[in-house]
Amino acid sequence: MSDASGPPAVISLDDVHKTYRMGDSEVRALDGVTLDFLPGSFTAIMGKSGSGKSTMLNLLGCLDRPSSGRYLLDGINVSDLDDDHLSDLRLQKLGFVFQSFNLIAQLTVRENIELPLFYRGMDPHESAQVAADLAARVDLADRLDHRPTELSGGQQQRVAIARSLSNDPEVLLADEPTGNLDTATSDQIMGLLRELNDQGKTIVMVTHEPDIAQWAHRQVHMSDGQIESIEQTEKVAP
Repeated sequence: MSDASGPPAVISLDDVHKTYRMGDSEVRALDGVTLDFLPGSFTAIMGKSGSGKSTMLNLLGCLDRPSSGRYLLDGINVSDLDDDHLSDLRLQKLGFVFQSFNLIAQLTVRENIELPLFYRGMDPHESAQVAADLAARVDLADRLDHRPTELSGGQQQRVAIARSLSNDPEVLLADEPTGNLDTATSDQIMGLLRELNDQGKTIVMVTHEPDIAQWAHRQVHMSDGQIESIEQTEKVAP
């Protein structure tokens, strides 16, 4: 749990377990995880396939619930919420960036960025302006009327990042955000994430790539559903 003398954690996991039934056996995807994420932190979660890192990200994103233990998001006990309230919490507090971008091919860049704002019921003129501002922020102001198929992989990921910022989330969750990108483009995307972190966004990123994890301030290594080690990144990437 967070130090009482420091800032309160924006995310706090306390003895969190997540188990799944697979036939007659029980799989412990998370096995007693306790971890805090302070406001403005940048954490990379690492581990082999089956280590629990993806399960943790799903829980942090309110896409799943702990089997036991407590998950507080901005002081709210997620386990106490029904599905509708979980959906509202995701929309208000969280932004998501995925390896496969998850853009809607039929929509333009502007419309993809606007999508979360549509679900929040924002006025169309206001949401169009927000989308234009965010596109400029990720250096895509001249691509607002393009569709994803007309963009490079790096440009598509920048659209996805802009979309994730449209609701001004407190926490940005990134799942292998550079997994489909070449090295040079990966560095550009990570530079953008670091810039957002420097501006105050809390970022939690799952990655299996040590060079990508170096962009974070802290690396959490997982194995068999447990935290194996936590280390501060001594020399963060430029």
